Parts: sequence; C-alpha cells; structure tokens
Amino acid sequence: MQRRLANVNMWTVSAAIIMILLFLPNLTIVTGIFSPANENWAHMKEFVLGSFIKTSLILISTTALLTIFIGLSLAWLIAQYQFPLRKFLKWALILPLSIPPFIGAYTYHGIVNYTGVIQTTLRDRFEMNLNPSFFDIMNLPGAIFIYTMFLYPYVYTITRIFLSQQSASLIESARMLGKGPWRTFFQVVIPISRVSIIGGASLVVLEVLNDYGVVKYFGIQTFTTAIFQTWFGLGDIESSIKLAASLMGFVILILMIEKLLRGRRQYSYSTTKVRPLPLIELKGWKAFIATGYGLLILSLGFFIPIIQLIDWMFLTLGTIPMGEFLTYVKNSVTVAGISAFAIIVFALIVGNFSRLVHGKVAKLLPKLTILGYSIPGAVIAVAVVTAFIALDRFLAPLYQMLGVGTTLVLSVSLTMLISAYIIRFFAIGYNSIESGYDKIGTDFRDASRLLGVGLTKTFFKVDVPMLKGAIISGYILVFIDILKEIPLTLILRPFNFDTLSTKAFQYASDEKIMEASQASLLIVGISALAIVIFYKFLEKEPD
Repeated sequence: MQRRLANVNMWTVSAAIIMILLFLPNLTIVTGIFSPANENWAHMKEFVLGSFIKTSLILISTTALLTIFIGLSLAWLIAQYQFPLRKFLKWALILPLSIPPFIGAYTYHGIVNYTGVIQTTLRDRFEMNLNPSFFDIMNLPGAIFIYTMFLYPYVYTITRIFLSQQSASLIESARMLGKGPWRTFFQVVIPISRVSIIGGASLVVLEVLNDYGVVKYFGIQTFTTAIFQTWFGLGDIESSIKLAASLMGFVILILMIEKLLRGRRQYSYSTTKVRPLPLIELKGWKAFIATGYGLLILSLGFFIPIIQLIDWMFLTLGTIPMGEFLTYVKNSVTVAGISAFAIIVFALIVGNFSRLVHGKVAKLLPKLTILGYSIPGAVIAVAVVTAFIALDRFLAPLYQMLGVGTTLVLSVSLTMLISAYIIRFFAIGYNSIESGYDKIGTDFRDASRLLGVGLTKTFFKVDVPMLKGAIISGYILVFIDILKEIPLTLILRPFNFDTLSTKAFQYASDEKIMEASQASLLIVGISALAIVIFYKFLEKEPD
C-alpha cells in the first residue's frame, strides 16, 4: 500500500509541476481583468465586442461542423471500405495539415483573383467576362472554406486511429441485427467515436480562434485581430489583455460544451481479442464515388495549392540562396522536434495522473493546462518573456559566479522559444493522448496491478505500447503545427534565428507571395516527410 501511494504521489507531483508551468501564463491574463478599464476598452465593450463574438461564433461553429462532416466521413470510408487508391488516401489525407492556413489563403486568393489562373483562363480562352466579385473569397465564407480544407485532418486523423482499432464486434453485431450501412454509421459508429470526434473538433475550434494570418488578410474582425490591433496599433496592452481574457472566457465555455457533448459514456477495450474492422470491398459506381470524394478533398486541401506554389516557385527560382534555406530547415526541424517530444511526454504524465487520481479537481486541472492554446501567440510571448527575464534576474548571482558576462542567458536562448511552444501547443498532444487513454480504458492496467506490477512499470510495459498510435499521431500533429507557427517565433526567436514559417510569413506580408512559395514548399516537404516516416508506426490495420 505504501509503495502504491508513493507511486501515485510521484505521478501527482510530476503532473502538478507540469500543470503549474503550463498554467502560469494564463495568470497574466487573469490578473489583467482586474486592471482599471480605459477609454479604448469602454469603447470596444460598448460598440464592437458583440460583433467580435458574433463573427467568431459563426466562424468556429460552421468550420467545426464542416470539418466533422469531412473528417468523420473520410475516416469511416478508410477504416471500413476497400476501394481504389485507399492505401494512398489513408495517409495522404493528412497532408493538408502541412500547409499553413495563411499560405492557403494567399494561394487561393492568387488563384481566383482577377489576374489569377481561373479568371484569366475564362477571359482568354472562353471569352467569358464574369463579375470579379463572384470569385471573391476574401470574406467570411472564404475564411470558413480555407479553415475547413486545411484543418479537417485534425478530426480525420484522431477518428481514423480510433475506428481502425476499435473492436469489430460492435459493428458486426449491428449488421447481424439487420442494420444497414447508414443506420450502423449513425447509430453505432458516431456514438462510439464521439470522444475522438469532439477531441478533433475542439482542436479545430481552438486553431480557428487563435489564427491571425487568414482573418487579417481577409479583413475579418475577430477576437484575435482585435487583440493584435489594440496592442500593436493602439499600443494599449491593457485593453488587449482584457480582450484576451474575454477570449479565454469564450474558450472555457466551449470546453464546457465539449465536455457535455462527450458525455459520461466511454467505449474501450473489454477483451484482449481486439481486432480491426474487416474491410468491405466497394465496386462499380460506389468505388468510383468513394475514390472521387477522397481525391476531391485532397485536391482542394493539398494538390491545387501545391501546384500553384510550385508554379510560383519556378518563377522565383534562384532569387533566394539555397544555403539560407538549409539553415531554415535545420532550425525548423530542431525546435519542432524537441518541442513535440516534450509535449507528448508531458501529456502522457498529465493524462496518467488524471486516470490515477479520481475526483473533480483531478479532471478539471488538465483542462486548465490546455487554455494556453486559446491565448494569442503574442500574448503568450509577452508572458514568457516576462517570466524568463525574472528568472534571469534571480539567477544573476549564479551567472556571476560562473563568469558569465551577461545577466540575460535563458531569455535570449532557444529554451524560451521551446517553452512557449510547449505552452501553446500542449492541447494538441494532450487531446490525442487523452483520446488514447479513453480508448484503452483501465482493464489492462488493473490486471497488471493485480499481478503485482507497480504503477510506473505498468505505465511503460502496458499503457505506452497500447498508446503507440495516439503517441505517434499526436507527435505528428504537434510537429507539423510548430513548423507552421509564426507569432511566437517572430517575437521569441534568438537573434538571427529564422525558420521556414517566419520567412514565408515575412515574404507574404510584403505581398511577395511568389517568394514565399519556396519556404512554404519546404514546410510542406518536411511535414509530408514526417507523415511518411511516422506513418508506419501508426496502429496497423489491414490493407
């Protein structure tokens, strides 16, 4: 008993330390609520805050519904049916995550605007002079399209991993009871996949709320654009913090709704005879529709923007030295790889703590740690800079003893940038790991404990192997998201430290979208390579 308590206490202390470090930046926002309101805040609260809420609600709700529809339908097709190009689509449908939404926005605008390939072709070859406003995507529906096409893999990846390894008994039982494909899908598949679906959709919602590039370029007023405009345009950090606090309240409400949607029911393995779903072969027009649907989504989210970027790349080839790009590649892979590894390790610890320690507090605290994903990157950057400068001041006597000639060591290092990445993207890794924990349940852990195996050994020998799919998929999602990150890197990077995303953003912001294509294509290439390398480690399923 004492040994068990010691193991539980070790996990509790480790998780507590991680959660405190992840939650500290949120305190900057919370304390800002109580600061005196100025004229800017009074004006925004009276005239524009309601508009921010309305626009943000429309944006996230519509995008969430569309990504759930696309992600779930594709996951079910891949997990359940055999059709032409299924093996290719199974991993290729993740590729849109490798394209930053702001690059997708610039690219699609370049494709459909007056001088773009579509309108130019219609005018020159078909002599059609259509109203240019018909092709305008720089509006709310256009932003929803961009977010949906480049963020649906969050739902697809997490849901497919769950479905591909869910015991086939439930599906086969439904068929034996006479339920057809549609009734099985709506009455069985959706309920048992609810945790994965909501987990993926919540990541999409948080990503949309945090995005700055798309809404800024399209001129859409949301919480995030208001925060940046208030801070950098008006120089009013107090009002921007109050807006961030409003956004945090908005996100807390969303997380509460997410918890209600997930419900109390969980579906996990209750037997060791776990086997994937047997594939049903589609033939004729059904196979054609399944393949066509997958290729259509993949083309809109990947092939079409990539073809345009490649065209722009050839037009600007040689304008940027290749040696610089090799440095950007090394910098990007290094910080993304280290940060993603740390996030997955921390997520495993916090997730295991949530399973070991029962009670409402143990369930609530992990939710608080993912609030960093709801805070704009620039706000997190200020909080992290403040914390690291204070830490450097505290360690100044030690620096003097070691003969260091400066008092700023940690606050000008990659450690600060990586710490900000961990705070910002912890939610992505944690949602994937939490979904994995929900899937494996506690039966195998309890059996191991009955055999006298300690908690820590059980974690490494039983839990981690069963969580392999969730770990790899979570790592991929975090790695790719960090590759695309912009605000934190721009503010916190050490002197003369550039990544692919910062260079692409700098060129795109200067309306040099053709030059941005080179860095963007390298981001896509590295992300696609990561998907291919880690794909073989995903949970196996019959092909």
